[in-house]
Amino acid sequence: MHLEIKQAHVGYDTTLISNANADLKLGDVCLLIGNNGVGKTTLIKSILHQLSLLSGEILINQKNIKTLSVKEIAENIAIVFSKSSIPQHYTVEDLISLGKYIYYPFYFELKKQDREEVSYIIDELELGQYRHTLLKNLSDGNLQKAFIGRAITQNSPVIILDEPTTHLDEKNKLIILKTLRRLAKEQHKIILFSSHDWRLAKEFADKIWYVKDNQLFSGLVEDLLLQHDELTNASLFQVNENFVPPSITAPQVHKEMLYSLLQKNSEKDLSSLHFEYKDGFWEILTNTSRQQYESFEKIVNFVKNIH
Repeated sequence: MHLEIKQAHVGYDTTLISNANADLKLGDVCLLIGNNGVGKTTLIKSILHQLSLLSGEILINQKNIKTLSVKEIAENIAIVFSKSSIPQHYTVEDLISLGKYIYYPFYFELKKQDREEVSYIIDELELGQYRHTLLKNLSDGNLQKAFIGRAITQNSPVIILDEPTTHLDEKNKLIILKTLRRLAKEQHKIILFSSHDWRLAKEFADKIWYVKDNQLFSGLVEDLLLQHDELTNASLFQVNENFVPPSITAPQVHKEMLYSLLQKNSEKDLSSLHFEYKDGFWEILTNTSRQQYESFEKIVNFVKNIH
């Protein structure tokens, strides 16, 4: 295993994650999820040895992280934090070129091969038109892509990203996630990225690290999602405390859409109803009738007229 966490207690004065055990091999894409404050960023800082473990160990390529120098850690791990300081007077090309600094003295000029690699990454991230744009003039999304480009240029076997898609629209989110997955599979890198959105795991990740109740649960995406119902439960984003839901039989995305719709538009007890989606229609079964509707708008009207 290339990245291993063994019996680690993670935290500051108090333990946030207890007795953590997990591992990733080259080629793995792993999603790190959990609520705010549970220790996701603290775990990342511990892997980087920016924060010492309370006990246990973290190994990179069978070497304890605390025995590695700052330069050795940089050679092994590239990092993109959700909030990064913006170098003054730097362009996109300048920032992405910085990923090469660990291989050169303080003052350096990139070799031809390095310049070509930087140019390729800029184009891959669809930043070509911003190549010479100052970072301070970029949108949040393109700035995030530029920082990710710097991490990619570093050519480290492990890339860790803290909330990398936070400021990205759907198009750029896909560009980043596809690029990261391609790097993992074609260049045999470990990609570890944190997010609040478990849905990203189903399409882009091989494994999940899930922090909950001071524990780190790790495993294949499909296993973890089935073992922890709260991750896929349609009621995860409950906004109406008085809402009593009906039973719903539908594909996951339709189920979530209907659940959200009903809780926003009704405070009634709907537990006697059953909704089923099939062949493009919603069937609603009550104690006395069976209704069929094609649109959510008609379902809202139906629910509002229930006495």
